[in-house]
This record gives sequence, structure tokens and C-alpha cells, in this order.
Amino acid sequence: MKSWSIGVVGLVTLAVIVAGSYAPAGVMTGVGIVAAAVIGIGWPHFLAVPAKKTLATVIALSGMGSAVAAAYAPAPGFLDYVPAFIAAGVIAVFVVQLVRGTGQAQRLESTLGSCAGVLLSCLGAGWIASVRFNGVQEMVLVAGLSAGVALLAGLLRWPDRIVAPLGIAAAGLVAPLAGLVFSTISVPAAAVVGVVMGSVLLSFRRMVTLRPGRLNLPAVLGMGVAPVWAVGSLCYFIDKLLIY
Repeated sequence: MKSWSIGVVGLVTLAVIVAGSYAPAGVMTGVGIVAAAVIGIGWPHFLAVPAKKTLATVIALSGMGSAVAAAYAPAPGFLDYVPAFIAAGVIAVFVVQLVRGTGQAQRLESTLGSCAGVLLSCLGAGWIASVRFNGVQEMVLVAGLSAGVALLAGLLRWPDRIVAPLGIAAAGLVAPLAGLVFSTISVPAAAVVGVVMGSVLLSFRRMVTLRPGRLNLPAVLGMGVAPVWAVGSLCYFIDKLLIY
């Protein structure tokens, strides 16, 4: 049930991202701000670590700053400021742990997990950069369709050893087909997009299945949005380095 509910949240998030890519420029910035807020609130709940509110603020603000920076940074360096927000977020996580004092529970898990949350929240700025980039205009759609197929495969209540290769293969097949129909992306390049998207998203499914206990609503929302939002940077860099 955990994988199913998180997968549905991921599909909704993906649909909003793809739809936002065809809307006016400010819409994607708004999507990024909301996504960062959801990840910030939900990720500490998924990790079940202390100091949830403080860490949520750090993760959310880092992602929001990255989204705004990607929206307004001058071309071609759309993501030039994102590393600064990642670094600031990581430093803030360490400061939070120092303020908590010595001997606190789950300090290592909280530090490493929150740093991962900062990274996921900030990497989503790649979706905004992909929309602004003048490479393959349909890249967001192709990447979104392949990611959607991977998420649909993740909804299957089968063992991970079956779902993972099935989802990766399906995403790798759908991306070239979408590329042929909707854009001029070459088949090998589109296949790379699909395989990469599928591999990353299905690895998060494994995290969900290994996580013990029930998940509350913030955890489900955060885990559903985080991987879908984070693969935006993969979409951007594949478009920029491999295709364009």
C-alpha cells in the first residue's frame, strides 16, 4: 500500500510538471516552490528523525531558492546558483545538529538523511532549466512519459527483483517511441533518457519497501514528490550534454 500511494503522488506530481512546462514561465517557478515545500515537510517524516520542523525549513528553503535561481539566472548558466543553495542547505543541516547538542538520538541518520533531502529538493530546479533551455523543446514531455511508465510499473505489487528490470526496460522503450512521435530526439539518446529515469525512480521504490512501519500523510507526499522532482536535473543535463 505504501508503494501504491507514493506512486500515485509521484504520477500526479509528474503530470503537474509536464503541464507546467507548457504554461507561462512563472508557473514552473510556482511548481518548484510548492514541490520544495512538500519535500521539506515530508522528507523528515519519511526518515522519522528528530527536529522535523527545523530540518523541514532548511530543506524547503534550499529547494525554493534553487527553483527561483533557475528561473531567473541568465542563460546559459541556468543552474549556476544551485550548488550554492545545496552547500548552504548542507551547512545549515550541520548547524542544526550542533545546536541540538551532544548525545542526541539518531544524529548520524538525521544528518545524512537531511543532506540527501536538501540535494533532492535542489536538483528539481533542472525541470525549470529544461523548460528555459533552447535544446530539444519536447524533452520534458519525453522524460515525463518515460518516468510515468516507470512509476506505473512501481505500482505493481510484485517483488522488486521483477518490478525493477520491468520498469527500467519499459521506460527505455517508451522514451524512444515518444521521441519519434513528439520530437526529433534520436532513438539511442531517448533510450538513455528512459533508462536513466526508470533506474532512479525505481531505486526509490526499493527505499519505500525497506522502510518499516506505516507512513503518515506528510511522509507519503514527500516521498512521492522528491524523486520525481529531483530527476529534473538529469533531464536537463542529458538534454544539454548528450542531445543538444
